[in-house]
Order: sequence, then structure tokens, then C-alpha cells
Amino acid sequence: MNAYDYDKALHYMIWGQWDDLLVLMVRTKDEFLSKKIETFLHSCYYPSQQSEMLQSHEALLNYIDHAQTTMIQPSFT
Repeated sequence: MNAYDYDKALHYMIWGQWDDLLVLMVRTKDEFLSKKIETFLHSCYYPSQQSEMLQSHEALLNYIDHAQTTMIQPSFT
């Protein structure tokens, strides 16, 4: 998996670059990230309830945070 995908996803979410987020969703090798992005974009474009959109936004942010912290391995020398 490419660690830059998580940075890109976070950047695109913060700045509202939905088209770039969609391209990332298609190109990433991380299936969980892709699914979280898909759910978030779907809730943004077809909002049934605001709480659903906020929940998917929070889930995507939590996953990005989790993925970034597990990929960084501290080195103690």
C-alpha cells in the first residue's frame, strides 16, 4: 500500500476536492480506503440525512488516522 494515498485522501477531504478523491478511490490498492471514500462521496452527493454524511466523514478520517499510525514504525536505536 502506498502511504501517500492516506495523505492525499486527507488533503482532498480538507480542501473539498471531490473529483481528486474519486480518482484516488479508483486508483488506490487499499480496498478499505476505497470503500470508505465511496461511502463518504455517496453520502455527500445523495444526502438522506446530515448525520449519515457526518458519520461517513468521521469513519473515513478515523481510518486514515489508523492507517497512518500503523504504517509508521518507530525505530529505537
